[in-house]
Amino acid sequence: MNGEDRISTVALPLGSLLDRYLARSFARIFVATLLSIAFVYFSVDFFDRIGNLMKSGASPWVTFKYFLYKMPLLISRVFGFATLFSTLLTISLLSRTHEITAMRASGLSLKRLAMPLLFLSVLIGVLSFLWNESLVPLFTRQSQYIYKVEIKKNHPKSLIGTRGIWIRGQGAFINVDYFDSKENVLQGVTIYRMGPEFTLQGLIESARASWDGNRWRTGGSTAWRLLPNGQLSQQQASVTTLPISETPEDFKILALKAEEFSFFDLKRQIEDLNRKGIDSTEYAVDLQVKLAFPIIPPLMVLLAIPFALKHGTRGGIAVAFGLTMLIGLVHLTLFAFCVSLGHNGAMPPWMAAWVPNFILALLGIFYFTGEE
Repeated sequence: MNGEDRISTVALPLGSLLDRYLARSFARIFVATLLSIAFVYFSVDFFDRIGNLMKSGASPWVTFKYFLYKMPLLISRVFGFATLFSTLLTISLLSRTHEITAMRASGLSLKRLAMPLLFLSVLIGVLSFLWNESLVPLFTRQSQYIYKVEIKKNHPKSLIGTRGIWIRGQGAFINVDYFDSKENVLQGVTIYRMGPEFTLQGLIESARASWDGNRWRTGGSTAWRLLPNGQLSQQQASVTTLPISETPEDFKILALKAEEFSFFDLKRQIEDLNRKGIDSTEYAVDLQVKLAFPIIPPLMVLLAIPFALKHGTRGGIAVAFGLTMLIGLVHLTLFAFCVSLGHNGAMPPWMAAWVPNFILALLGIFYFTGEE
């Protein structure tokens, strides 16, 4: 090959025949991998839960609906794994047929070789974000409703919203700003006491109430009585036990998980909690996770290409699968560990979500530049 041919190959424009060939090879493997991993994920979740579902007496139709509505969430969790495996397998197969060798011998650099795969991985990241913003919250909320109401037979007594929980209790309406399902703590409680003719008689305000196993106790609440002239009169006695018959299990039906919020809904929820002086650390971590998660596919491509070039000619699918499990599980474990630290307040929210990606990026850059 003469020097003129070599220069023209180096200056190959993006979108060339070679790029389309690499993109098609990657895309075919990615779609098959995404569906396969999602199916495995679904199977594990199915066999893990089917025993409890059968004990609860759920019908086959209800069980089918429950798992159907869980699918978008399950798929959203495997975009990174699918991208990693697809990159490893694509480069490995091309290496075994010596196509990678021919490309590099013609003057194609590793950076130029990676460009179409990096471009596709960015599109996958964007798709992941849009997927989590549109389908996941709607479907996850519906799957939670089916599980809590149709399977567990816990019928809600309230209107669920992103700005608090409303419950119609015995002779009262109850508004709760936030329910901590882990600690069984209500924050920002207001009880509107109603009369026989559905008229407001007074209200009770409490900043915080915890469940002691039998009732909701608070360090002190303020009770108000509505006077005939329409004014509120504060009562002298401090209320230490809230007149709420609902148990933590009732509130758990209404508590929304981060997956049930879109990014902007979750952001508004955090702002609302902060205005009311309620700790929003867990939600703040989950908000950062929603931003950090779509960055994983490009980072996986960055790390996978040099690994595939080193080991691709000696294994194909077996090596690709082994490296995917190794890299993916290490990253997933680190991600879960950091998020747990963030939820507990031991690490700032941004750090909890982004440190695993930062480490993945450093490793990817190190191995990628070392392969040049």
